[in-house]
Amino acid sequence: MDFKENFIERYSSLTDFEEFEKAISKHLQKSIRINTLKVSVKELKSRISGLNQIPWCREGFYIERKETAVGNLKEHFLGYFYVQEAASMIPALILNPKENDLVLDMSAAPGSKTTQMAAMMKNTGGIIANDIKWDRIKALSMNLQRCGVSNTAITIYKGENFPSIKFDKILLDAPCSGTGTIQKSPDTLKIYNPGMIKKLGYQQRRLILKAYSLLKDNGTLVYSTCSLEPEENEEVIDYLLEKTDAKLEKAHLKNLKSSPAILKFGQKKYNSEIKKCLRIWPQDNNTEGFFVAKIKKKI
Repeated sequence: MDFKENFIERYSSLTDFEEFEKAISKHLQKSIRINTLKVSVKELKSRISGLNQIPWCREGFYIERKETAVGNLKEHFLGYFYVQEAASMIPALILNPKENDLVLDMSAAPGSKTTQMAAMMKNTGGIIANDIKWDRIKALSMNLQRCGVSNTAITIYKGENFPSIKFDKILLDAPCSGTGTIQKSPDTLKIYNPGMIKKLGYQQRRLILKAYSLLKDNGTLVYSTCSLEPEENEEVIDYLLEKTDAKLEKAHLKNLKSSPAILKFGQKKYNSEIKKCLRIWPQDNNTEGFFVAKIKKKI
């Protein structure tokens, strides 16, 4: 991969760059999540060969297929599984929506996490799946239908303009630079620049403030990105803690490896509570990079 000099310099200050480069040069394992709204884990395992358990997700499996592309399998068209990157399964698991919760998926398309939460809730309670563009809404709608989701309504709002409805739980998988996805999307390196990161960070701060304002008392907000940039992750959470009464809870999943959150970057020092967040580098689990924060609105 062709790394820009400023990228190497920045990432060398954040992690072991040699290990990072080695990890993103490897083949990214294809993974699926079994849709338990339509089929049991046991039944799908009997129908499809080459499945290996993802350690932190009971319904998640790595899959190796040579004879037929995963997306062309009959079971995919039937909605028995969703092709979803292993790290992408983490935010919904951390949020852990229950059967009668009212949930907002603030940036939902194309629907991987919405369908995951609907399955976790057994199609009970209610989910509002929001996104901003009609073409993304179309993909979201198709995936909800394919997966048999019936507890979800779709809305189209800019996240920061979402109506003042109160939710038990909110997932904000924020629009981001996608620097955690370089392993499968090397072109991300071509458009990488600090100006883009700064602009996205501003948008993410607005979105998280709005999301927090929509929580009921004792509600839970999970903020996540597939970015590895401190300005899009730790700095956004630091801003929320500074501007509100938000409290962080430890984000943790059994058998998931993670790295320490960034508490100091350049001249900036972040709130020490941010150590409770999950920072996942590609070299930790041979997955995409991800950041996840679990936020509570205490009475």
